Amino acid sequence: MQHRHRERHVTERMGWLRAAVLGANDGIVSTASLVMGVAAAHAAQSSILVAGTAGLVAGAMSMAAGEYVSVHSQADSEQADLAREGKELEADAEGEHKELAAIYVRRGLDPQLAREVARQLMAHDALDAHMRDELGITETLKARPLQAAAASAVSFAVGAALPLLVVALAPAKGLLAFVFVTSLIFLALLGGIAARTGGASIAKGSLRITFWGALAMIITASVGALFGAAG
Repeated sequence: MQHRHRERHVTERMGWLRAAVLGANDGIVSTASLVMGVAAAHAAQSSILVAGTAGLVAGAMSMAAGEYVSVHSQADSEQADLAREGKELEADAEGEHKELAAIYVRRGLDPQLAREVARQLMAHDALDAHMRDELGITETLKARPLQAAAASAVSFAVGAALPLLVVALAPAKGLLAFVFVTSLIFLALLGGIAARTGGASIAKGSLRITFWGALAMIITASVGALFGAAG
């Protein structure tokens, strides 16, 4: 009896991980920046919560729509390439065999072996062989619009809810500082989790996402303070 095991690689998570990290990051940064900007303009705490909640709903819907349209465009391009490749296989199977064999030669196979590998793979599933080795499209990295949209919308809503929770619980005095500090902590945790999930450096992931988040919040709060002073 052969022992079979399933290897899991970080690339298998790329389809949803990118959308989830982007959504959560945008949720924390945009909502924290929004509420800090409104708070800096001396708005009431209830008004800050209303603005933040509106930002959460609008942001989640926007992220879902944006991800769906963007990833669907990628899926459409993949389908167009596959359709064109299918026609080329019907019109010139021998030429496509030579093309596939040449790819394997460039990867290091002996020419004779490359031709035999190409022949056997095309006999099994010609379109799949060209999809994977000529076009670089695999099942793991294939565009999945609905998955990306759902991951982005849900993660945005979760990320946005964190600074809103701080606004609801923190005292009015020092609200800006509470939101800023806690949001940086949330971002650092998100960066670390994303880096860990993706197999990258946790420290670098946390630092990168925290730096850009802090910059966005500082700029937005400064703009809000200017409008508050002008008012």
